[in-house]
Formats: sequence, C-alpha cells, structure tokens
Amino acid sequence: MRVLIVEDERVLADTIAEGLRDEAMAVDVVYDGDDALERASYNEYDVVVLDRDLPTVHGDDVCRELVERRGGGRILMLTASGDVDDRVDGLSLGADDYLPKPFVFSELVARVRALARRSGPPVPPVLERRGIRLDPHRRRVARDGRELRLTNKEFAVLEELLRAEGGVVSAERLLERAWDENIDPFSNIVRVTMATLRRKLGQPPVIETVTGSGYRLEAR
Repeated sequence: MRVLIVEDERVLADTIAEGLRDEAMAVDVVYDGDDALERASYNEYDVVVLDRDLPTVHGDDVCRELVERRGGGRILMLTASGDVDDRVDGLSLGADDYLPKPFVFSELVARVRALARRSGPPVPPVLERRGIRLDPHRRRVARDGRELRLTNKEFAVLEELLRAEGGVVSAERLLERAWDENIDPFSNIVRVTMATLRRKLGQPPVIETVTGSGYRLEAR
C-alpha cells in the first residue's frame, strides 16, 4: 500500500508518516499543494491523506484536481474544523472520507486501510495462500499455524504477493508499493528482502522467481 501525506504542519506530517510506515505502508510526504499535485502526477497512490487548510494552494483545489485526474487513489481529507457543514463541503468536492483534527491515530489507520481496499479490485480482509495467512489489520502473519515475525518491508512484500493471487509481481512494482520515493531504484533491496522473507517462511519454498519478470507465490 502506498500513501501520500499532504500536510503543512511538518511535525504532524512526519509523525503520521512514521506511524503509517510502522503499519508496513510505503509513505511519501509533501508540505504544500503544488508538490502534492506534482507527486500524484507520476506516482500511483492508494490513498492521499490531504489537509484541507493548506497555504498557497488550498486543499480544496488540490482535491478537485486529484478527483478530475482520478487514477484510482482515494482521498482522506483532514481539517481542524469538526463542523458538519465543513465535512459536507469536503465530501462534495470528491473526497472519499473526512477526519477532523485532533484524531486518534488508530482511527486514521483504519480509515486509510478501508479506503485502500476501495481503491482497487475487492480483496478479502485476510489474505491466504499456500498455508500463509496474513491479516493486514492486526499486522499478523502465519504459515501452517506458525506465527512469523516479519519486518515492515517483508510484511509489505508478502502482502503484495498475496494480493496478486499467483500473478507475477515485478521488482519495480514491489519497490513502488513497499518502499517510498527515497529508495534508490537501482538498489538490490528487493532481492535482499526476498531472501530473508523466503528464509522466514521456511520449507517447502513458496516464492518463485520468474526470470526477467519478478516473483510470485506458487499455487501448490
């Protein structure tokens, strides 16, 4: 899952980003509307967490533009106002959800995950294949009943493979979905993460390397 945070309060923006990264999400952060529109023009996001009260380019204008060029991502609008009329205004602009500040972080996470599920083809809340059971909401994964302790990136990579339902997922796709824009595109981080993930999943092997294409979870 990849998320864009658009918030001019830098401490709040960075705090939200770190919290979502701890939930195994890939997160990019910008602090104004211009940068938000630029990033969304070349990156694919499941969810945009958008502060409504942005300086320079107001959050309303950013929301309108993102909706007009909709690429599948959902918009969660944040505002310091909890007034009902403000919530109605935000939703009428095309935002998919609305959360007043201050908010409880666990609620923000739940809303982001709910929106992400709506941004693509329907997927079950718990993903299962080859004895692997992954619960994104509870951040738990097991194989054949054995609990596994995965890093955030290992968890995100495994989630992408499970969501593909046996389809091939390229290394480039994994970089886009599990890491943020600061990662070196020529890094071998995907290969390294895949090696540790395979070791933790144990025997028999379930992740297949498809030469020249990427990786997939074997059907049996």
